[in-house]
Amino acid sequence: YENIIRNHILPDLGTKYLTDMTTHQLNDFVFEKLQSGRLCGTGGLSARFVQDIMRVYHSIEQYAVQEYHIHGTHFTMPKAEKKQLDVLSSEERKKLEQYLLQTGLTVDLAILLCLFTGLRVGELCGLQWSDIDFENGTLSVKRTVQRVYRNGCSEVLIGSPKSRTSVRTIPVPSFLLTLLEKKKRQDFLYLITGKSKPAEPRTMQYRFQKILKLCGIRKVPFHLLRHTYATDCIAHGFDAKTLSELLGHADASITLNRYVHSSMQMKQEYVKRLQLAG
Repeated sequence: YENIIRNHILPDLGTKYLTDMTTHQLNDFVFEKLQSGRLCGTGGLSARFVQDIMRVYHSIEQYAVQEYHIHGTHFTMPKAEKKQLDVLSSEERKKLEQYLLQTGLTVDLAILLCLFTGLRVGELCGLQWSDIDFENGTLSVKRTVQRVYRNGCSEVLIGSPKSRTSVRTIPVPSFLLTLLEKKKRQDFLYLITGKSKPAEPRTMQYRFQKILKLCGIRKVPFHLLRHTYATDCIAHGFDAKTLSELLGHADASITLNRYVHSSMQMKQEYVKRLQLAG
């Protein structure tokens, strides 16, 4: 959000008063970002990113409305094509699980942990050994790691999870707890590195891509593990509310719309249940 304000909102709108803003000006701002908004000057931003910019602007405006009773300005939100990620197939998942189990490396067990808990990569990097309750079979999401860019430089930040609902406690399968307990280090150390410094999300993404190549699995983003977890939970009868809380979503509709994907196998199983009325 800070980068959006510094790089996109302040340079174009920072000198203007909210009370002077018009619908025409805001729609022009949106259009300009879509056409030539990239900081490198090589074209426009995606509709989804421009949506993020305008949501931040709207939050600023809403604060002004609440605190100073300024009337908000209407604008047209750009429409983004909804991209629906697929999930790992049963065969791909089997190959991945076998590889992650056989290496015995903590970093690979951490990737396996994502497949069985739905953690975001930043949340995974932020896990310390003290966050795992081996007695009760749970892990607590308390922090996240991300690399951010400021004034041309980048730095790794350790902060709070994405939202209030992202702070959560998740049950962990017993077989994973057994494997992790053998690797356990001091409580204050990070799970992946075994040090006082966490692993970077980018490092985990590189490791994941290397493993996919070794396993002969197509190239997919790390976040696909989260989608696979959500879809697998639904296939095993989890209700939307429970899954929503496990994923750290504020609303179950987010879970269903973004993270749950019905495979052809699931569809065929459901269709088999249809019978003639007679």
